[in-house]
Amino acid sequence: MDDLRFVQACVSGDKKSWNEFLLRYSRLIYNYIYSVLHIKGFTFAAEQVEDVFQELFYSLIKDNCRKLSTYRGRNGCTLASWLRQVAINFTIDYLRKLKPALSIDAEREGGLVFKDALVDVSADTEKLLNDSDRRQALSDCIGSLSSSEQYFLELFLNQGLNLEQIRECLKINRGAVDMRKVRIFRKLQDCFSRKGFQLDSLR
Repeated sequence: MDDLRFVQACVSGDKKSWNEFLLRYSRLIYNYIYSVLHIKGFTFAAEQVEDVFQELFYSLIKDNCRKLSTYRGRNGCTLASWLRQVAINFTIDYLRKLKPALSIDAEREGGLVFKDALVDVSADTEKLLNDSDRRQALSDCIGSLSSSEQYFLELFLNQGLNLEQIRECLKINRGAVDMRKVRIFRKLQDCFSRKGFQLDSLR
């Protein structure tokens, strides 16, 4: 049975074909998801990868397998190749939705707000820049970070996790956590400096 007829059998509800689909392609899809996460610099726990996997499978079968039924096998495209592209696109979209909207007004330890960590480089700057300017500078600099770097900030600033807790969350060693923090804040300091601000320490 060719790939197109096989998919049509799955869509029509043939249990034997669907079981074969799961057996043949589940691990393949899982590996594609994991590869995208790795390439994008995300370190997810196995349970989180499984969540992406489950959501992808649901997207294939919901509404009477509407997504799966779009496979046509044109131009020699195999089902495995098609599923690879589906998995890549789905995982990238999942990461975009996951991308945290880091609040610049969220309180940090001690009642401080992230935007309060910005201080003006010169006395004259205060006269020229108002609060909306500082907000825009923060938004621009945070937006320039990768999704994984923004996620780190979300954990460290908005959720108030310490570095050891972040290590547990990200499943990486403590040295990697420390280096990631230094790298992220160095990027932010450079960005803010170019915009006429100085970033205080965010310990």
